[in-house]
Amino acid sequence: MNEGKKNALEQAHSISRIESTISDASRVTGLARKRRLRAIALVAVLAGLYLHASASFAQDASMLDERVSQQNIATTICRPGYADTVSPPFDDMMELKDRLLAERGIDAGHGTRYALDRRVPILLGGSPDAQDNLDLLPWSGHKGERRKELLTAKLKRCVCEGRMSLGEAQAAIAGNWSAHYGGFGSAPCDDDRGVASIGSDGS
Repeated sequence: MNEGKKNALEQAHSISRIESTISDASRVTGLARKRRLRAIALVAVLAGLYLHASASFAQDASMLDERVSQQNIATTICRPGYADTVSPPFDDMMELKDRLLAERGIDAGHGTRYALDRRVPILLGGSPDAQDNLDLLPWSGHKGERRKELLTAKLKRCVCEGRMSLGEAQAAIAGNWSAHYGGFGSAPCDDDRGVASIGSDGS
């Protein structure tokens, strides 16, 4: 009888330990799940803040040409040769470029390695000569002017075909444009890697 009670007690303790282990495992799993959900929520919040900042940056009036709007793209940026009609004289732009090179401590002898960049290109409604819209970019590299020009041409085509709004294109090019290039540069406007990958928030 005593032996039977002893076995029963041992089984009871064993079951209790198993239940405790299962409970601990469930608690750990629950904590991990909560942490995962919190991390996802944090990422979503940060992404929203970044996209809001990008969209605001793109809509900075000091970088845009007030003559261009969504309503008149057919007679402005979508008209062949439009950029040439509003671009300042070449010599004036070279003077601006030389000044930016000097401000950034770049030797004038290396000036040919850099392009005078417009953060929002003329072809997407950017100001031709506003100081806030001017920058220097290396010609080559993943974040270089040649790559940006290709993306600009693609975004302009999407806008002029009515597959993307002017504001969306401006947000894409004024934000982290180099991040869009891989998914958008070779994709058609209605491809998931194209317009859908940028959406209306500039991401």
